[in-house]
Amino acid sequence: MSVEDTYFDSLFKGNDDPWAMRDRWYEQRKRALLMACLPRRQYRSVFEPGCANGETSAELAGRCAALLCSDTAAAAVALTRQRLQGQPHVRVEHGRQPQQWPAGTFDLIVLNELCYYLDSAALDELIERALASLSADGQLLACHWRAPIEGCELDAEQVHRRLRHKLPMTHLLQHEEPDFLLDLFSRDPLSVAQHEGLA
Repeated sequence: MSVEDTYFDSLFKGNDDPWAMRDRWYEQRKRALLMACLPRRQYRSVFEPGCANGETSAELAGRCAALLCSDTAAAAVALTRQRLQGQPHVRVEHGRQPQQWPAGTFDLIVLNELCYYLDSAALDELIERALASLSADGQLLACHWRAPIEGCELDAEQVHRRLRHKLPMTHLLQHEEPDFLLDLFSRDPLSVAQHEGLA
């Protein structure tokens, strides 16, 4: 069974940064790596489910024409809205994934520290919904902490193995560290250098 909403609600009770995304060097560095791994300077439309308090959302907002963020915790939605207020190209919604996957087409979907909270069936549904909403040249970036998380059926290795198996897309990038895994999948098989005529 996927982790319940009440778990995430409890994390945000009296704490606007339960994973210390703002202050920990680990999180700051990982976020910088995540952004550097995106092969395009600018995206048309980005979806970030599981946005937490909006630390990664704030970085993504500068790289796209339209950003949709969502989270299952109402407090996380409120924090992200506050963080990104005054940016009309950003929308933040309250919703549980994959059940409340949004309508629309995205050329980038960012699954950041999200998928191990799902059970196997929910992860398969999320992958199907992501594929259905990706544009013809769409990309999917996944990044997950490798240590086991109590109460979760899946770990980072299982999540990324499943993504590699089920996504019929070019595997453009893989970054592996003792702490986390990062993979980028793309319907556009060309590298950055190929796009610029250098390879």
